[in-house]
This record gives sequence, C-alpha cells and structure tokens, in this order.
Amino acid sequence: MKQAADAELTLTREDFESARRNVAPHIHRTPILDSRTLSERTGFHVRLKAEIFQKGGSYKVRGPLNKIARLTDAERARGVICSSAGNHSQGVAIAARQYGVRAVVVMAENATPSKIAATEGYGAKVVLHGTIWDEANEKALELMEREGLTYIHPFDDPDLIAGQGTVGLEIMEDCPDAELVVVPIGGGGLISGVSMALKSLNPGIRVIGVESSGAPAMKLSVEAGHRVTLERVDCIIDGLRVKRVGENTRSVVSRFVDEIVTLPDEQIFEAVVWLMARAKIVAEGAAAAPVGALLQGLIDAPAGTKVVAVLSGGNLDLEQLKGLRWN
Repeated sequence: MKQAADAELTLTREDFESARRNVAPHIHRTPILDSRTLSERTGFHVRLKAEIFQKGGSYKVRGPLNKIARLTDAERARGVICSSAGNHSQGVAIAARQYGVRAVVVMAENATPSKIAATEGYGAKVVLHGTIWDEANEKALELMEREGLTYIHPFDDPDLIAGQGTVGLEIMEDCPDAELVVVPIGGGGLISGVSMALKSLNPGIRVIGVESSGAPAMKLSVEAGHRVTLERVDCIIDGLRVKRVGENTRSVVSRFVDEIVTLPDEQIFEAVVWLMARAKIVAEGAAAAPVGALLQGLIDAPAGTKVVAVLSGGNLDLEQLKGLRWN
C-alpha cells in the first residue's frame, strides 16, 4: 500500500489480494447476472454484479471486514465507531459481530427505519444525529474521542477501500472480457477500490462513475482538482447524498476513473422500478444509478461493448418510491 503523509493513495493487486483473504471467508461470492433486456435496450452486452445479495444487503460489509481484521488487539478491545447513511452501518455491525468487537453507529435522524432496525439487529448501538451524513459524522468523531473508540470511515480509509475493491477482483475473474464497468458514487469508497482493482488486472478497462445530479460532489471535486463542499444537496438517495467526498477517494477517482456522469433522482428511481418490472431485481437507489445512466444513454461506448454495472445494494426504502410522481 503506497501512501506517504502527503502522497496520493495507490493500492496494488497485492493489497487487494490481502484484503480478499480477510474478506472472502465471511461474505457471499455474489453472482454476475446477464441482462438480455437491458442489453437490447442499450446496444451493449450488459451484465450486473449483484451485491444486492451480499450479507447485509450491500457491498458495504467488505471494507469493515478488512479494516477490523487489521486492527490491533487493543483497538478491538476498545470497540469501533462509524457514521453512516445506512449500509455502512450494517457492514460495520456485521464485521464487528464476526470479530466479537463492540460497535457504535451514528446515523442521521432521517435514516431509513429498516436500516436502523437492521443495524441494531446485528448487535450495534445506534445513535441518531443530524439530517445528513456530514452531521452524523461530526457526532461520531466526538464520541470517538470521548469513549476511545476506533473510527471506521465510511469511504476514505485505505483499508476500507481495499476491502471494497474486492468487488473488482471478482468482476475480472467472472467477466475477464469486460471492457467497461459502471459504478455508483457517494463518498467514493466503492469506485476507488473497484477502479484500482480492475486496472491492476487490466489497465485498459474503462470505469465510469455515476452520481446524482443533485449531489455531484465527486464530479465537481475532480474538475476543480481539490475537494469541493456542496452548499446544498438536492438528493434523497442516502447512498448518494454526500456534501464532501474523501481526499483519498477524490485523488483515486481523478487518476483511475475515466468519466463521471450524473442524472436526477427521478431518473434513478425510474431505474429502480425498471429493474423490478423488467429484470425482477430489487435494487436501492444508489445501486440503480448505473442502470439509470445506461437507460438514459449517458454511457458513451461502441455498440456491443461488454459492460458490467455494479448493483451495490438492495436495501430499498419503499416509502421514498411512494412519494414520487412520474409524467
């Protein structure tokens, strides 16, 4: 793992293989699903990496499993803490339970009730604070100092990024002919790990990220060459609703991701419904964003391109869908 004090984070294939040894024994090897309907609709050969079937309902268990495996005995004894829009909380709770470690999770007060209940069900203590991740994170850092807990960042920690990147290793093993991979972006942990893992095996593969146009923190940060804090977030999808991405993730995305596209929440939710109706798959909003980008024609590639879209999670908040209207 190459990262000096002020250096840009670069993980190698060896880093991802090491992470896999920590992660693989405790997770499901999720399937790659062919989508004939989506392929016909887009003109590409589209396959779906179905992390919707992962433990906890999303890829988010991978990073914490690698992080906690690498903690010292003293750090494990004190316990861990994180802040989360939802899926990271469940990932940390599952990983902490696996290692017999106490876990405290700070979630926004408007977090999806099912995700709160699931996190508590996995054994973590949940503290509700603020309305977006950034506010919940401030509370987590306060509790970390007060109680001596080890903080597990939801997207900017190198060990966590390495764990998330094991998704990329599996994609390349199961789809060695893949030419383009489409990945959702919230804080950037998933796409950072996946893009580095993919390009450690195939430097020529293209990686495209997808953000909500109401929260394009990564796109604006990459364009600016430094992190940009959004003054306003017009996005209700918890996995995409981030005001400020990580410094590690911004750096990685700027070097390893070929393009970032954006689309509004409404079109992302249309993709959620499309996946239910046409593919019989339940994906949460963030997970459906890559499919939304494909359906909207935002992915620029030759006809027949072999595309893998990462369905990052399936913890859908049905109440959000009820409040939406389509023309």
